[in-house]
Amino acid sequence: MRTEAGGARAPRGRRARTWLAAGTVLVAGTGAVVALRATSDTGTAAEGPQVVHTSVDSLELTGSAGERVLAARSTKAFRMLAVSWQDPGVRLDGTVRVRTRSSATGTWSDWQALGAGDAQPDPAERDRAGVRGGTAPLWAGPSDGVQVKADGKTLPKGLTVDLVDPGKGGSTTPAMDAAAYAMPADGEETPTDRPTDPETSSAPEQTPSDDPAESTPAPTDSATETPAESTPPASPTAEPSQSTGAGTTAPASPTAPTSTAPPTSASPTAPGYLPSLSAAYPSCASASAVPQTMPSPLPAQPPTTKVPAPPFVTRAGWGADECARDTGYPDYGHTVKAVFVHHTDTTNAYSCADSPSIVRSLYALHLHQGWRDLGYNFLVDKCGTIFEGRFGGAAMPVIGAQTYGFNTDSMGIAAIGTYTDLTGGDSKASTIVGAAPSQAMVTAISRIAAWKLGMSGVSPTGTSSLTEGAKDSYGFTFGKAYTMNAVSGHRNGFATDCPGNQLYAKLDTVRSYAAGPPAGVGVTSVDTPSGPVRSGTGYVTGTTATVRWSTSTPASLLSGAEVLVDGTSVAKVAGTATSAPVKLTSGRHTVQVRATHVSGRTTTSAAVTVTADTTRPTYPTAPSVQLGKGTVNTAGVPVTVSWKAADDNGLRSQAATSPTAKTLTATSTSWPTTAKSATATKFGLTATDLAGNTATASVTGTPTLLQESSAKATGTWTKRSSSSYLGGYSSSSGTKSASLTWTFKGRSVAWIASRASTSGAVQIYVDGTLQTTVDLKSATTAYRQAMWTKSWSSAAQHTLKIVVVGTSGRPTVTTDGIAVLN
Repeated sequence: MRTEAGGARAPRGRRARTWLAAGTVLVAGTGAVVALRATSDTGTAAEGPQVVHTSVDSLELTGSAGERVLAARSTKAFRMLAVSWQDPGVRLDGTVRVRTRSSATGTWSDWQALGAGDAQPDPAERDRAGVRGGTAPLWAGPSDGVQVKADGKTLPKGLTVDLVDPGKGGSTTPAMDAAAYAMPADGEETPTDRPTDPETSSAPEQTPSDDPAESTPAPTDSATETPAESTPPASPTAEPSQSTGAGTTAPASPTAPTSTAPPTSASPTAPGYLPSLSAAYPSCASASAVPQTMPSPLPAQPPTTKVPAPPFVTRAGWGADECARDTGYPDYGHTVKAVFVHHTDTTNAYSCADSPSIVRSLYALHLHQGWRDLGYNFLVDKCGTIFEGRFGGAAMPVIGAQTYGFNTDSMGIAAIGTYTDLTGGDSKASTIVGAAPSQAMVTAISRIAAWKLGMSGVSPTGTSSLTEGAKDSYGFTFGKAYTMNAVSGHRNGFATDCPGNQLYAKLDTVRSYAAGPPAGVGVTSVDTPSGPVRSGTGYVTGTTATVRWSTSTPASLLSGAEVLVDGTSVAKVAGTATSAPVKLTSGRHTVQVRATHVSGRTTTSAAVTVTADTTRPTYPTAPSVQLGKGTVNTAGVPVTVSWKAADDNGLRSQAATSPTAKTLTATSTSWPTTAKSATATKFGLTATDLAGNTATASVTGTPTLLQESSAKATGTWTKRSSSSYLGGYSSSSGTKSASLTWTFKGRSVAWIASRASTSGAVQIYVDGTLQTTVDLKSATTAYRQAMWTKSWSSAAQHTLKIVVVGTSGRPTVTTDGIAVLN
């Protein structure tokens, strides 16, 4: 048996009969008829829905009462399957195993056991003629072959395997596409200027048009998104997919009328309210003529809530064929008091690009099993994309087919995939391996719960009372009121393991995310333009800074954040922001971040200390320059610059700026460098504090080289010539007590000599006082080495005398003069 989407299915149930022209709708509290025109996000007339047709091939299982099979066989293309049977009230007492053949590779899959289907409509929908029972579905991916084995004590009658081809198409990207809707505000089911029943009125019957734009004037303004906190529009607005056939929506929060005066136009700002008649009764090629009736009683407009609706892919967005469902409006409850979380049990081996196909496949299976429509109110994939489920208006309390006996005044969110833990107590009837739900999925479920429960005034962390509506739900008593968590798992209202232990364990997180206040709010850093700078347990900045923070509550559940300086709000940003620039006055401050949940609840972080420093560093010890040790030549005489920089809050860095640039550490107090002989050299320094304030200092010095010819000699000295010596020559002596004495004026002096393995030692006297003995012995030969230095605080006249020690075996020393610094 093969079924395809075709003519609209006739509605069931009693409804007030109202005959309206297409594109008109009743406005709550006004008793007026409002003309609607579908608009896209650009304000132009929206195109019709991009319907994706699906098909279901049903193949009969044959065999004995305790064993039914379908031999391996080729089939038409399909991607999802389930096994179904005639009586939905009969539970499958046995095992159903399937395997499929990939149409891409021709490879057969392993055998997979299917668990019982969990989601069910309430008795009024389930007990209709033609409704079938079924297993959980299996997403197989592109396939063209199947084999089935079912065994048990007594298998249900009419077992078939149902193969779904979901077609191609559908969107996974929510986007703004608002349209208008309205209802009678005074509670009347019919407007005063239209007959209530064509059978008792002489007014001509209005035939609905296929295009609402043909019979209604276009609004003068294009559709725009209205924030949740803004002034409510003059009239409620429509669910985009049902009024326009538009594909996706990124809605604002629902709003209430500001007066009871009849509106003159519909305001396209909020999503998911009661669909128009033309949306509820689509024009289908093979549809039989049915009266277009409004729901009775007419559902109330959902209350105003601060919580914005999350972006979701509408039915038109995922390609729903509205001619395949029961035509007309669904049944409505009074308000959504509880959210039941499910999983589709369809495996996790899917790409998020396949999500629209999975949703269409579930839609096709539920219709094939005789349901009025897709059972779930919303579906969420592992990428966090939300899909609108059962028709009727996403914001409305649509009665779904998801938690048997408790579908009224509740809502079902189905997580696409399998989230069981077969090692943790979940049923092993299905062998599909479960996974942990993604953060994106948990966040999306939380956003739906926050929105829907927010309209009902129910805290997601609270409880609600629901009355059992089925007489045969195991463990529950018909007519009895049960207290449920406002966010519950399917297992809390029905005998099932759904939504699997791994997802069920995340429901506390869902409740916390949905209810607020924000959790884990904390300042992570307070940055200067070059990054965060810590000083002890606080931060140091200038008068401008960037405050950064994080929360454990997802940003999509935050409506805003603000930075507090000394308890006063100085910056406000969107909930998705994690940083904000601030200006500070000089001094010490406390900085906090206050995050606001979509519900309006707030959390303020712990305070961090921030010092706004506008004072430059200082140099308690001014820079000075002295001669240093090392190799000497006329282009580079070794010197050392010394100083001490300081700052009340600490230094970030220091640098030399002249005669060469060099990066120094924040704790540096000296800098070895060189200076050109006989040239005044400026040595520049810069110190930068933690806040970025800078200070500079400098000192100037002029090194001069004095050779041996300017010294007074005693004893025997020999002149040696070589390009390795300063000026091309030096003096050498191996005579004990031979001496050279230089008289000079300066603030620093260095004695220069040559070194070798045979070099001896000298005694050094300054102003007649012995300073030290210097041994010139070296394993390697080195020329022009500044071997010893001495410095004074200011320039003065001094004498430097070297005396040959006459070291045994190596008495000779070679001197190359002195360097004097002024």
